[in-house]
Amino acid sequence: MAQGRDILNNARLNKGTGFTEAERDALGLVGLLPDGVASQSDQMLRVRRQLQQCTTDLDKYVYLNELADHNERLFYTLLRSETAEMMPLVYTPTVGEACQKFGHILRRPRGLYIGLPRKGRIRDVLRNWPEQDVRFIVVTDGERILGLGDQGVCGMGIPIGKLSLYSACGGVPPEVTLPVTLDVGTNNEAFLNDPLYPGLRQRRITGAKYDAFVDEFVMAVQEVFPRCCIQFEDFTNKTAIPLLMRYRERVCCFNDDIQGTAAVAVAGMMGASRIRGDRLRDHRIVFYGAGSAAIGIADLCCLQMTHEGLTLKEAQSRCFLMNSKGLVTTTTAGLTEYQKPYVHEHPPMRELLDVVKAIKPTAIIGVSTVAGSFTPQVIAEMARLNDRPVIFPYSNPTSKSECTAREAIEHSKGRAIFASGSPFSPLHYQGKLFVPGQGNNVYIYPAIGLAVYVTQASRVTDDMFLRAAESLAEQVSDEDLRVGLIYPPVAEIHETLVREAIEVATMIFDKGFAGVERPKDVAAFVRSKVYEPSYSE
Repeated sequence: MAQGRDILNNARLNKGTGFTEAERDALGLVGLLPDGVASQSDQMLRVRRQLQQCTTDLDKYVYLNELADHNERLFYTLLRSETAEMMPLVYTPTVGEACQKFGHILRRPRGLYIGLPRKGRIRDVLRNWPEQDVRFIVVTDGERILGLGDQGVCGMGIPIGKLSLYSACGGVPPEVTLPVTLDVGTNNEAFLNDPLYPGLRQRRITGAKYDAFVDEFVMAVQEVFPRCCIQFEDFTNKTAIPLLMRYRERVCCFNDDIQGTAAVAVAGMMGASRIRGDRLRDHRIVFYGAGSAAIGIADLCCLQMTHEGLTLKEAQSRCFLMNSKGLVTTTTAGLTEYQKPYVHEHPPMRELLDVVKAIKPTAIIGVSTVAGSFTPQVIAEMARLNDRPVIFPYSNPTSKSECTAREAIEHSKGRAIFASGSPFSPLHYQGKLFVPGQGNNVYIYPAIGLAVYVTQASRVTDDMFLRAAESLAEQVSDEDLRVGLIYPPVAEIHETLVREAIEVATMIFDKGFAGVERPKDVAAFVRSKVYEPSYSE
């Protein structure tokens, strides 16, 4: 059993001044701490005051990461109790700046960095991790971090942030999670020339060499952590869908940028339909962006439309893609197999405003990372066509959003149903309160994670994401909808996710994907497995 300074140096065991007098005697801590015993709430007060002394959000990000390295339970208690305030600091939008400056703010490395020199020995690298029963790995190769592009190993901020929210919001125990970055080089010139860049100083490998490296990693995980689910995160469009297609039927895995984004978007569309008084099958949707996120959303929208009675072809005919060349049509060159179901016979059009006028969509969904692309003219035209236009600029961080909440509300004369990828503050327009919804994947992936963790699921399917989306949408109250909020309040996200996880876990048992025996009471079983960070647990 750990004693003395070994306990204080172990973030999972450390309670700092929270150790009782009896614990100090038993654990050899007498004299190593001030004599005053502080409750966890007292320690939270100290943390809040220290946070207030930080002058920038990035400083707060660094402070919170150091808190996690020092006292894990206090860190997660803070995140769970003050989610709305803390989530933007530990994840988007602040994590974007943290990745860009990762080499300069690096204190204590967290997670595993698996670089090209380790090829052939990835199993040995995984075994260096001190925990033997890892259940969740979030892995990135850093090539498409948020809307910021190639961040190389500095993209590690994303897996770290994602897994923090798995535990704080979803209740997955932190000891079963592992952030991983695959260092396959970087094409970011600024990093290659930065003496503080902590990764390999070479350009990215591609093709067969890249595929072999990733494959070794995936197969090594199956051997070293056989009950582990892999979440692929922030891979570029050219690799994200192929990786998911390659492994989804072989191992327990998913891609949050594709499936998580899709689920939160579908939940948003369900909320919008409640406001509009229609169903998803009634919508015509223009996706501004034609990459993996757009395809994922379109595919899941179509799955829901088929549940509502449309054929797959009919559903696909209601979804339109736009890429950098304009509307995707039968004359568009260089399309992938995944984009082809959404090809339409239509004259070429380059500008979004022209597309909106021609297609007459009920909803526009931005996944382009092109800031300001939902212009006042586009928003006004959507409002001319629809009494309640659906406007979802999902790109993040905030600097990449297709429009702001104020722009959407003002240029639609207060009629837009709005949700964004990054947070916007509540606002008033003509005396009415509007609360912008944040279509953040954190409303989905921690619930999937908790359900997979408690059931030891062998696979993750699109139906599970759709069930999570349905559960999320069902938890939006009529009062929320009256102020334009189409997602449950962030302050209630922990309970929201646990309820989602119960629904998904039930489906996992129903479909025969569970690795444990079905309990009599699935809800009670899920809740019994939820991580509680308080000292009393």
